[in-house]
Amino acid sequence: MRSLANFVIRFPKWIIALWILLAGFMAFQAVKLPGVLEGDGFRMDGEHEQVMEWVADEFGMPAETLFLVFDGLSEESVRQELDRVEALGITEDIASPLDDPALHSDGLSYAMLQFGDEADMPAAVSDIRKAVKEDGTTLTGGSAITEDINKASQRDLIKAEAIGLPIALIVLLLAFGSVVAALVPFFVAIATVLTTFGILTILGGSVDLSIFIMNIVPMLGLALSIDFSLLFINRYREERRKQPVPDAVRTTILTAGRSVLFSAFCVFIGLGAMFIIRIEIFQNIGLGGMILVSLAVLTSLTLLPSVLLVLGDRLNKWTVIKVKENGTTGWRKFAERVIRRPVLVTIGAILILGIFVIPVKDMELTIPEMDSLPKSNDSRQAFEKIEDEFGLSNSNAYLIAERDGGWDDEDGIREIEKIQDALLGDPRTDEVTTIFTEGDISGADEWMQAAQMPQADAALEPLMDAFTDGDALLVPVTLKPDGASAGAQDWARDWAEKDTEWNLSVGGYPKFNQEIFDEIWDKIGWVLALIVVSTFIILMIAFRSVLIPLKAILMNIIGLSAAFGALVYIFQWGHFGLEAGTIALIIPVLVFSLVFGLSMDYEVFLISRIQEEYTKDFDNDRATVEGLAATSKIITSAALIMIVLTGAFAFTDVMPVKQIGVGIAIAVAIDATIIRLLLVPSLMKLFGKWNWWLPFRKGPYRGGNWH
Repeated sequence: MRSLANFVIRFPKWIIALWILLAGFMAFQAVKLPGVLEGDGFRMDGEHEQVMEWVADEFGMPAETLFLVFDGLSEESVRQELDRVEALGITEDIASPLDDPALHSDGLSYAMLQFGDEADMPAAVSDIRKAVKEDGTTLTGGSAITEDINKASQRDLIKAEAIGLPIALIVLLLAFGSVVAALVPFFVAIATVLTTFGILTILGGSVDLSIFIMNIVPMLGLALSIDFSLLFINRYREERRKQPVPDAVRTTILTAGRSVLFSAFCVFIGLGAMFIIRIEIFQNIGLGGMILVSLAVLTSLTLLPSVLLVLGDRLNKWTVIKVKENGTTGWRKFAERVIRRPVLVTIGAILILGIFVIPVKDMELTIPEMDSLPKSNDSRQAFEKIEDEFGLSNSNAYLIAERDGGWDDEDGIREIEKIQDALLGDPRTDEVTTIFTEGDISGADEWMQAAQMPQADAALEPLMDAFTDGDALLVPVTLKPDGASAGAQDWARDWAEKDTEWNLSVGGYPKFNQEIFDEIWDKIGWVLALIVVSTFIILMIAFRSVLIPLKAILMNIIGLSAAFGALVYIFQWGHFGLEAGTIALIIPVLVFSLVFGLSMDYEVFLISRIQEEYTKDFDNDRATVEGLAATSKIITSAALIMIVLTGAFAFTDVMPVKQIGVGIAIAVAIDATIIRLLLVPSLMKLFGKWNWWLPFRKGPYRGGNWH
């Protein structure tokens, strides 16, 4: 750190120039980011994806189907709309309501637009929406909904920034008093986020990136960069009152810079742990977040001190609020009151958190789909209309059975009947489609009899070709349980793992859900273990203590559990003007991974200062009071900025992003108040000198001797 400090002090203008050039180039790349984002990120390389590729490639099923919904249109208008779409030449096939009465009902009808693997779906969605002319015509389905989520995410980002950034600026003005000092963190944060966006755009050429990156990266980036800057500038101003600008910057890098580094490590580990889960959205956010945290550290330790060096005392220019140089008296009195009654404060804080935790037992998790969009969205409304009117099902599964030698001999046909009977014997199965059901044949015996007649055999051969490909047999299945339900997941898991004479593979929406849920539940223990153990080691090294990291981890877990309880109360039970719903499956993992590291920021800021004070005279009580008095204002300001910048996403339209923003805001609020201001100092008082105990030495560090 000392070498870095010397380098920054020697070349501040060069460092600023290089960052401006880099941020400018990356800003040029960043504007292209929306164009490289695709999908909601709920994708993994698993059996479902392999089966669906097989079904598309070998059995002629479309790689994707969009729905063109006609509400109240005449037959002629429907024909004209379909002619416009067909003229684009981008569909493989169109199932028209003009040809199939099953696609029409009481003024509502829909066409199925089928696409192959090579189709550029974002471009196809755009072209079709431009081509259709009639009011009452709406394009919906997977890629159309994804495109709407992408556009909504961009609007949400603008809306959240318009709400959050002005309030964050006010908080910084209250903390620093001057306009220049308040603007510097924004300058650093913008450089960090633009550079991250630019790097992600470049990586987007070779890595599939989720559309949720558009919201989560700036949400995290602005909050984290401003938090780091707030800590850094606050310490610099303290040091500037005692020494010249260069020396003040050097001391700040060595003290606050160290805290920033350890804090960033904690956040970095939480994000990196998400790579254990082999689902695209977690790996996307892990990648984007790790790039972001790395850049936030670089800008905080190079760009920010360089700006402070160039500004010098002009940092205090345009002072609008007179901030007391020693404004810690109130916080000192508060800290003294807390440690005067540590047992009472600890019990009270835990009781409050316990009340928040209660709703967690009822948490219901689902994979976000159309409900990510507001009910007013046209494509969501159109899909829900045809879903209700025509009974579209998400309970369709596809079973592939492989048999050596194929299926077109007598034994193979009897095996098909055995598979059909086994599936129908499962009480969770509603319908099975096979060569028998499609040929209106009762079973293998009738098939064999019909095959003896040349005319009938000629009719049976296309059926066999439609359902078999070499050694593979396709069996479409419709389940009784909803495709997203636990029952459908159990069916998919059971049949994929069933020990039979055939090699069975399962695809379809029930299998997709089962794989996503199983991947998270199978790996979440490893994710938590990596975060907890790594954080413990980092904090133990940072503070030369066993109890401090243990307490920090335990309090973080309690605080996050309380935040999840609040999410259930707000979103699942439907309060504060929201309709009752479910919690997006990604929320617990994302919020835990993000907030566990973020809340460690405040732990590191506070305990670092307590540690500094403790090494002066080894008085634990005095160190706790002074550390809390010195950092409470800055922690409160930093937390308020984090709450504002993430909580602003509560006013956005994409539900998973809304839940992530609110979840982080609540978790940070709990951490910065109940935990950091009440539990930490009271527990520091209760444990006394044992806070600083480390095995293999007699006591708290003071030249290796117990004090």
